[in-house]
Amino acid sequence: MNDTYECPLVSRYAGPEMAYLFSPQKKISVWRRLWVALAKAQRKLGLNITAEQIKEMEAHTDDIDFEYAAAKEKEIRHDVMAHIHAFGKECPLAMPIIHLGATSSYVGDNTDIILMREGLTVIRAGLINTINRLALFAEKYKSLPTLGFTHFQPAQLTTVGKRACLWLNDFLTDLNETEYRISSLRLLGSKGATGTQAGFLELFDGDHEKVKKLDELISAEIGFEAGTVPVSGQTYSRKTDYLVLSLLSSVAQSAGKFATDMRLLAHLKELEEPIETGQVGSSAMPYKRNPMRCERICSLSRYIIALAQNPAMTAYNQWFERTLDDSANKRLSVPEAFLAADSILTVCLNVVSGIEVHEKVIKKHVVEELPFMATENILMRAVKKGGNRQLLHERIRIHSVAAAAAVKDMGLPNDLISRIAGDRMFNMTESEIQTELEPSAFTGRAAEQVSEFLGEHVRPVLNKYDDLIKYREPDLII
Repeated sequence: MNDTYECPLVSRYAGPEMAYLFSPQKKISVWRRLWVALAKAQRKLGLNITAEQIKEMEAHTDDIDFEYAAAKEKEIRHDVMAHIHAFGKECPLAMPIIHLGATSSYVGDNTDIILMREGLTVIRAGLINTINRLALFAEKYKSLPTLGFTHFQPAQLTTVGKRACLWLNDFLTDLNETEYRISSLRLLGSKGATGTQAGFLELFDGDHEKVKKLDELISAEIGFEAGTVPVSGQTYSRKTDYLVLSLLSSVAQSAGKFATDMRLLAHLKELEEPIETGQVGSSAMPYKRNPMRCERICSLSRYIIALAQNPAMTAYNQWFERTLDDSANKRLSVPEAFLAADSILTVCLNVVSGIEVHEKVIKKHVVEELPFMATENILMRAVKKGGNRQLLHERIRIHSVAAAAAVKDMGLPNDLISRIAGDRMFNMTESEIQTELEPSAFTGRAAEQVSEFLGEHVRPVLNKYDDLIKYREPDLII
């Protein structure tokens, strides 16, 4: 249909795995798994629930009659109750015990936690593959000198590979945070209407130990080693959503920083993102090659960073044990943050798998600026030949200002070296001065830092997750 709005995050950007994760089919299937887990736990703890009822429920966790549920919701104005009826229609034997003692938050909140944790595993895979490709790039270009920039003004030299490690370090930080969040997320469990578990205590005739055990059995059935939250109102604390979306915001910040640097380097014609044969750069200017992938990364990154403010405002505005002003917001902000982050990492992987490095342009820019950076070395050498340090320093300043003016005001090449060679006070030939202009002598420990960083911090992580590395060749075009 082309006459109804569709979400571009699904139709244009996110991958099928993430799009499915936040689909109605996935959500309601998880609701049903949670109802099965609740019934199993209640049966183990002595309630009158039969194995046949549980078997019937397990047989129908995925065959959902959405039309029936939608009609029922229109009638009773409650989505969870509508799906209880839909489940019960397929499981008549189990209908009397489905959702026994639970609230809507039992399925809604526990499902949200489950989906966020599964979503973070997809994000983790995207980070690992991006880190892997970027590490290969950093290793390949660890010794290639390039201009460093502070305030986007030429500064001391670095290397192309060292700059890539700055991007890598951000993504590695995100990976560590993702690992922590995956391992620490806890289910809500079965806490009841205000978090006191009063309804379950009634079901178990006042047996507190059975009520506590109920949460343990549910989390074990669902596969949450961290268990359930120790205390809650009807819902888990909405700070959890904030922490998860803050992590996705962090991924967006890392990706946006990388893509912004790439856009600036593309302007300098030093590095460019990959391009497809026949790709059109501009509808008006056929010669253009716009950094459209990196621009998409920046655009979606900005969106996620803005989305992350939603759960922060929701968390502070939850009244007492719960209010429902979180629901509509969560339905939008949480899935869309995951969908956008998935898209960002897909595009990042494509870009880092095929960065084009224009070494001659990089060298040209280095050569243009290196005479200014080499002045200290030239000064020291001239002093060793008997010159006066203070007088020579002033002469270099004068020549540097004149050479810079010639470059900026007249568009001439940088002639600082010939100016110094022509100054008798320095007592140096141009060939002698040229020996001070080897770019690799101005990159410090950049290459060594790359090797150390990759060996000590990146490779152990990649070795740990070798089974998640999918793309080992630059074969992705997005």
